[in-house]
Formats: sequence, structure tokens, C-alpha cells
Amino acid sequence: MTCVIAEDETLLRDALVALLAEEWPALRIVAACDDGGTALDAIATLRPDVAFLDIRMPGLTGLEVAAGALEASPATQVVFVTAYDQYAIDAFDNGAVDYLLKPIARERLQATLQRLQVRAGKAQAGDGALAGLLQQLSRALPAAAKSPPLVWLTASSGKDTRLIMVEDIAYFQSDTKYTAVMTADGEALLRKPIRELLDVLDPAIFKQIHRSTIVNMKMVAAVTRDEVGRGVLRLKTRPETLAVSQPFMALFRNM
Repeated sequence: MTCVIAEDETLLRDALVALLAEEWPALRIVAACDDGGTALDAIATLRPDVAFLDIRMPGLTGLEVAAGALEASPATQVVFVTAYDQYAIDAFDNGAVDYLLKPIARERLQATLQRLQVRAGKAQAGDGALAGLLQQLSRALPAAAKSPPLVWLTASSGKDTRLIMVEDIAYFQSDTKYTAVMTADGEALLRKPIRELLDVLDPAIFKQIHRSTIVNMKMVAAVTRDEVGRGVLRLKTRPETLAVSQPFMALFRNM
């Protein structure tokens, strides 16, 4: 069996990898990710048997990754890793998925692994139980305590340094060294990776739609889906369209 791990804290991620190696040596970890977008991309590409998802991650939360995985890899068994106790555990008790509390106890992990192996190859809760659980957890989990979202930033445009209001940005797109900041007035370059931007942008407004793209939802004019499930966004202030990776389309289900 194969496994994807998503945990943004390096020490906790390494500890889980080590525990799994000891308790389930035959389990092959095919990706260990430090943010939700990378995790969803890995699940869609690799279609693992199991995914261990931290609930709180930059960009996409574990709940959002699980929602995308329902379409992208419906046979993947989900185990949430959470620091939150009883109010979340009550929701998990319907059996749609399993959970581990941080710090992860070896005995609890052993019980989880036994359930995963028993369920392996059987039909998973694709009947709406997991989708219902995700909605329940979204309401139950408290909002993360974060600093106020970014309001403005500075980016390079030729020899100039521009001050750009975040509300005017249509989308961000990264390449190997820079992140392009796209507005109605043109393009500027930012020396900050996508993952760091996800930590400081307002998650209610800015959504990751691809491993390398974050879009301002207020700038989206329309979204369409092709025959294989990929999406295309049309923007209000820019002429180009933006591709939405198939697993991220689950985030646009209500549009």
C-alpha cells in the first residue's frame, strides 16, 4: 500500500514518517508534503491508498484537501491529524475517516493502522458520509488564530518598485525563482514563494487553483469545466484564462 503525508511542521512530519516506518514497514510513503496544495496535487497524481492530513496547513486545509481527494482519488483512505480534541472527535465517530491526536501516541497509531488494513480494498465512504463529515468539521473547528491578512505589498516592475494593494491583484503565478503579481495594470515580480503567500493572504478571498497559481476570487468572472474535469477561469480584469487543476475543481463546486 502507498501513502501521502501532509504536515507543515517538519519535526511532526518526520516523526510520523519514522513511526510509520516502524509500525507498518510495508507501507510505502510516496510523498511527504508541507502544504495543502502540494498534498492535493500528490494525491491526484499518485492516488495513494492512504493519506494522513494535518487539518491546519498553509493554503488548503486538510479538510479542503480531503474534499478535493473525494473526486481526484475516491479510493484513498483519509486519516486526519489534529491538535483539537473532543468537539472534533465526536464528528469522527461516524467512521467515515479516522483521526490521530497530536502528539501521536504509538498505541493510537497502531489501532488506526489496523483499521486501515482491514478496510483496504473495500468500498470507501463515497456515499456522502465523508462529504457530510467535512461540512460538520468545517463548522466545528474554531478559526485559526492568525495575524490580519496582507493589505499591500511591494514588487519589482523593471527598474521600479511598485506598491500594490492586495485587493487589486487578479492572481499570483510562480516560476522557479519569482512569483508574478498580475493586476489590471500589468505584471510585477515578487521574491516570495507561493507557499509563503498562502500564509499571509485572506483565505476567504484568495484560493489556490494550481500548484503554482493563487487567484483573487473577487476577480473571477466565470469558471468552466472540460470533459476530463479540469477547469478554466475567466477573469474580470485580465484577458488571459487560468487553468484549474482537476483536484482543485472541488473547491469551485458551488460556483
